Amino acid sequence: MPVHVVCIIPSRYESSRFPGKPLAELCGKPMIRHVYERVLRARCVSSVAVATDDERIFQAVRAFGGRAVMTSAQHRSGTDRIAEAVETMGLRNEDIVVNIQGDQPLFEPAQVDEVVQPLLDDLTIPMSTLIYRIVRDEEITHPNAVKTVFDRDQFALYFSRATIPFVRDRGNKAEYFKHHGIYAYRRGFLRTFISLPEGVLERLEALEQLRAIEHGHRIKVVITPHDSVEVDTPQELERVRRLMTGEET
Repeated sequence: MPVHVVCIIPSRYESSRFPGKPLAELCGKPMIRHVYERVLRARCVSSVAVATDDERIFQAVRAFGGRAVMTSAQHRSGTDRIAEAVETMGLRNEDIVVNIQGDQPLFEPAQVDEVVQPLLDDLTIPMSTLIYRIVRDEEITHPNAVKTVFDRDQFALYFSRATIPFVRDRGNKAEYFKHHGIYAYRRGFLRTFISLPEGVLERLEALEQLRAIEHGHRIKVVITPHDSVEVDTPQELERVRRLMTGEET
């Protein structure tokens, strides 16, 4: 029986830096619709849904013909929200759930296929995510660009808002990789993940993927050739609009 791949877009209305971000207008559509429509273009995807705790987002998704699932407002993270959303979807433990962040309206649909592939190739891998080789120097030190280090088999060792690795000796040069907020999980592992207590490092860095690492679970990282712009502020939304209209390249 083939593995089923479902993509869930967790979406909250409240945001300290940009309230109502998912519904922000972008080239004639709410931002969440751009993300949803790009997911539909991925080859491996069987179904898509938005998981939200806000009626405004729920209705906006329904209005453009999308599927939306109402979830609790008490979740610690997007992964917890996704875990609730898939409970009624009849997935098997080996099926794959993809977490697509709703604030990356320019991500490449091929990235969904990239993040899923390791779980299709190896049934022992519980979780995977995308990383990108940093080419913009400002991202090496920017806390919103989460850096990643990984082992020789491309399993994550750590994620941090700090600059890692630290280069001690002058003359040495490091490659830096930033984390893209696209994850794939084995359905059975999602149940395990949400049962884990919050990790100390997860709380300090405000990075939910550290919960898995702190509890001894492996995360496969996939180096994608595609960069993506995250929208955390109205200013970044304007940059995405310029990129979409060709005013900026």
